[in-house]
Amino acid sequence: MSWIIEEKGYKKDNVELNGNKFLLGNGYMGYRGTLEEFEKGQLVACNLLGVYDKVGDKWREPVNAPNGFYTGLSCDQTTLGTLNSETPEHSQWLDIKSGLHSRRSVFSAPEGNRIEVESQRFLGLFNVHLMCMKYSIKAANKCNIEIKTGIDGEVWDINGPHLTQLKPRAKGEQLVIDAATGELGCKVSVAESMAFAGEAGVEMNQQIVAEDKKILRKVTFKAQPGQVYTFFKYVSVYTGNDGVEDPSASAEADCLNAKTTGYDELSARNTAEWGKRWKISDVKISGDDTAQLALRYSIYHLLSIAPAHSDKASIPARGLSGQVYKGAIFWDTEMFMLPFFLYTNPDIARNLMRYRVHTLDGARRKAVEYGYRGAYYAWESQDTGDDACTHFNVTDVFTGRPMRTYFRDKQIHISTDVVYGIWQYFSMTGDESILLEGGAEVILECARFLMSYAYFKKDKNRYEILDVTGPDEYHERVNNNAFTNKMVKNTLEVAGKTLKLLKEKHAAVCSELVNRLGYEPELDILNEMNELLYIPQPDGNSLVIEQFDGYHRLEDISLKELKSRIIDPNEYLGGGNGIAATTKILKQADTVLMLNLFKDRYSYEVKKANWEYYEPRTEHGSSLSPCVYALLATDIGNPEWAYKYFLKTATIDLTGESKQYAGTIYIGGTHPAANGGAWMAAILGFAGVSCSGSTGIINPRLPAAWDSLEFNLVLGGQIFGVAIDKSSVTLHSEEGNTADFIFYIAGQPVSCKPEQSISVNYN
Repeated sequence: MSWIIEEKGYKKDNVELNGNKFLLGNGYMGYRGTLEEFEKGQLVACNLLGVYDKVGDKWREPVNAPNGFYTGLSCDQTTLGTLNSETPEHSQWLDIKSGLHSRRSVFSAPEGNRIEVESQRFLGLFNVHLMCMKYSIKAANKCNIEIKTGIDGEVWDINGPHLTQLKPRAKGEQLVIDAATGELGCKVSVAESMAFAGEAGVEMNQQIVAEDKKILRKVTFKAQPGQVYTFFKYVSVYTGNDGVEDPSASAEADCLNAKTTGYDELSARNTAEWGKRWKISDVKISGDDTAQLALRYSIYHLLSIAPAHSDKASIPARGLSGQVYKGAIFWDTEMFMLPFFLYTNPDIARNLMRYRVHTLDGARRKAVEYGYRGAYYAWESQDTGDDACTHFNVTDVFTGRPMRTYFRDKQIHISTDVVYGIWQYFSMTGDESILLEGGAEVILECARFLMSYAYFKKDKNRYEILDVTGPDEYHERVNNNAFTNKMVKNTLEVAGKTLKLLKEKHAAVCSELVNRLGYEPELDILNEMNELLYIPQPDGNSLVIEQFDGYHRLEDISLKELKSRIIDPNEYLGGGNGIAATTKILKQADTVLMLNLFKDRYSYEVKKANWEYYEPRTEHGSSLSPCVYALLATDIGNPEWAYKYFLKTATIDLTGESKQYAGTIYIGGTHPAANGGAWMAAILGFAGVSCSGSTGIINPRLPAAWDSLEFNLVLGGQIFGVAIDKSSVTLHSEEGNTADFIFYIAGQPVSCKPEQSISVNYN
């Protein structure tokens, strides 16, 4: 059962949660875990990656495609379904090993009849445009069954409607809805084919019907007692972003090909593709079934939303679960999701970083907008890289008025996060092409932005970073935020390393780039600012690093006291009027995150002092926060504290225990950054994995509940199996590896040769 997520019994209050919990995805689209009879009122959505639309002055957001899985059922002219029928039996489950969603429902029907419905569905990994479903019906007594199934064009939108020129039609045995987005006229086409596998001799009456924005086929037949009637649906989705001449024709052809192939073969092919992903990505925990399922579920979400098909899109903050957060890409990707892909699928990691290259011009436009040079990356980035974040992101629950926030204006660390991600990719893979094909330009332009943003204080002979907002958004517009300053310093260092590498190995490329960017005048400033930038240091007595200038002068209260001051559960705690803004209570890890990212540059004593100081003062108002505390807790030798935070992170989408509103704004959905954080806590934390160039490092600190931990790492283009128990680490160089690789296990150097297994004691 460590691969199955299940809920028994229908609970109408769980419709929104289950839509997230049972989500299917393939990187191209995400289909919420809703039931076939549901409509937009139940938040059905087929969310498309990288297709955006803006209606009037509403927020721009991703587009939901028409629902090709819609299926309504009637028995003797009585509509059946969880929304309006007595449902004595119901279960819904997700097999995360094969990416297969299933449901079974028993409905009470007229004349004491009982109708049993079973379905399963999947989204194609081998063909990201394809969706397939199997639907079966069985009646206890003889009755007349009517099925209405096809495409529902009335989609759920937060700030829509986004689809215009809606054209439902039938083409032969196929159903099609063609539409276009209102802002850019991007075409969206959904085609559906159906195959019926009923008993021979059963008379089926079929006709095409149009209802509102639905195009359906109505199928009627007389059901015999105990007989199972099954049909299959093949749905294909194409858009104007797919590089095809005619999205509608492509969708139609896709459906017909799928129908010819058949459901069973397509399902087997899809399961095999999931098997390939899990072969590298799976993590096995012995001794803790709860942690095992939660971690695998986190990994499933990362695998199901990874854009393996394109380097022009990235992973939105709420994955592909809907339109929340405008479907935008945040810093979450580089800080919390990229590590998983770096260690398990570097090709996808490269796609994520290439997205930042493709959106460089959007970052340049933002810098110009605010009067700076270089590249100021968007806080909420969509298809072009222009910032979708507004100045008023939160509504005051007491006045109903929009609240001015400074996420867009002052979170300059996003440019430093992009640079951190690109350099991490290069450092781990040695793939210079990421730099030569635009990555170096991104790095230099981000450094240029930071040089134009910084202040030089003559009286102190130092550069400072003033008027910023760090990850802790409860405290806006602060000076010398420790995390931000350290990340700026890292960006300057990386820019210098990039120029040095290009000069030594690609001199002509370096010269062309510097000349094209007009970067020569920046070089002296780059070196000077790198040398003179102020970085907040540990206090001489407490060793605590002040999060920002003046933080220690704020009111020092407990979390309990802060929560006693909350009047409305949805009130926003930060900003100018929030009750946390004048206190030391943090939204999320800030200085602690800095100590994680640069842990080799700080002593054990400093990391321990700051963890102990900031942990009781952190409210964890962000899903990104717990995993950061878990990581530092393992680093300072406290895996039991880390375990609590690991579980909170790994189970967030199973329990639904996360903030659903910021003010009056709905922020529900899945949490891919937390999913990545769960993997980081397990592998980078408990297993103590890190990589420095061509060297791997493993410093295990397993929690007491775990007997062992097994996983794979992709390092230097080679795959290594790792097994850790309470006293030893076993390494296996997988078949196909061609070179020796050096690991340091608890400080002991070990050379792992191709296709060799070695075991080392660490306790």
